[in-house]
Amino acid sequence: MDKQALEQTKIACARGQKRGIHFILASVVIWLMVFFVHLSRLPLEAKNLLTFCCTCPLMPLAWLLSKPLHITFSDKENPLSSLGIVLSVAQIPYLLIVMWVYAEVPHKMVMTLAMVFGAHLLPFGWLYNSKVYYVMTGIITIGALILGLMFPPQVLALCMVAVEIIFCLLLYLENRNLN
Repeated sequence: MDKQALEQTKIACARGQKRGIHFILASVVIWLMVFFVHLSRLPLEAKNLLTFCCTCPLMPLAWLLSKPLHITFSDKENPLSSLGIVLSVAQIPYLLIVMWVYAEVPHKMVMTLAMVFGAHLLPFGWLYNSKVYYVMTGIITIGALILGLMFPPQVLALCMVAVEIIFCLLLYLENRNLN
């Protein structure tokens, strides 16, 4: 595939997937759940375990959100569509780092999870020709580190909700230029 054909395939993927906005919307829900978990009076270990549980519905939530948003969840005609799923699933091995933090530095688990989440977004900038992904990767990863070192997990989780909402709005604006 030549460079021009690759660019056209990427544009078609970005258009059909609406630059993955359904996944970012799903992450708003996930981070909202994490926020409420960390507001509870449960012990930290229980909160952290529930935080892991909160991340499980990401794919099903994104799939459900894709329907009313008229997003093609998986386009069998576009080979880059399956790459988007692979890039999403590629985050799973990095959760081993978060599991280590869960055991060894439990009060920093939410910070580590947020940093892993932010960092895994980087290749989507290339896939979707999206400046928003490139910028938000840095903001989320560095912001999670700074906020996670300075504030308790519930503050970081609430900030993640706000950042993810801003992310959605920026993707919406970026997607308008695709049509």
